Amino acid sequence: MKLAQFNKFCKALPCTTYVMQWGGCHVWKVADKVFAIGGMGEDEEFYTFKVSPWAFEVLQEQPGLCPAPYLASRGLLWIQHYEKPGLSDQQLKDYIRKSYDLVLEGVSKKKRRELGLLEPQK
Repeated sequence: MKLAQFNKFCKALPCTTYVMQWGGCHVWKVADKVFAIGGMGEDEEFYTFKVSPWAFEVLQEQPGLCPAPYLASRGLLWIQHYEKPGLSDQQLKDYIRKSYDLVLEGVSKKKRRELGLLEPQK
């Protein structure tokens, strides 16, 4: 996946916002919380995303993937796809979508409702 595809995919998710920060990284947020980061490494583009505990254990051992620098070292369950073979484009999209969902789970119902991500209370 190229950065343009990554950005297009993240932008299509509901209520996302985009900022460039941390030395030119493409940072995607939902409800002001980061769910995906893309950027250019030395040789290839990299993509960082939040995962479940089970996925963290499985993915950190796969070629082209590693615990995300800085985030994982602080005990957070984030993986970085940094080189091939890594994940296929579809797998990467699936994990980014799951990251979006995991981050959104941590957002209050009130805030999700304000964003239009929950049905209004009756």
